Amino acid sequence: MNKRKMASFRKVLLEQKEILEKQYKDLEEGSLLASQSEFSGEMPFEDEYAASGTTTFERERDLSLSENVKDILKRVNEALERIDSGNFGICELCGDKIIEERLHALPYANLCILCKQKEEKALR
Repeated sequence: MNKRKMASFRKVLLEQKEILEKQYKDLEEGSLLASQSEFSGEMPFEDEYAASGTTTFERERDLSLSENVKDILKRVNEALERIDSGNFGICELCGDKIIEERLHALPYANLCILCKQKEEKALR
């Protein structure tokens, strides 16, 4: 892959990283604010039981979203490291090139399509 394409992928990854870091921060702050209001007694007693299921659902949803964002952020950072080391666009399992169409769709991809399919099949 030439330097211009590599620089383009770096730019896309850095933009994704910035967006993901903001999403993660927003999710963490939202979770913290929800916890603080719950413990501060801001909710009327009669509403407490009715809202407890909703609160639990929202907390679990936010935790799941936060973990997903954190996982993708980790993959983006790893892709940036692969660019720095010269291994970007190379499958970590078989060593073949990852097709550019895949990298455009998923710039943090670390496996070629064939190896990813094998990995997913093994997880079933």
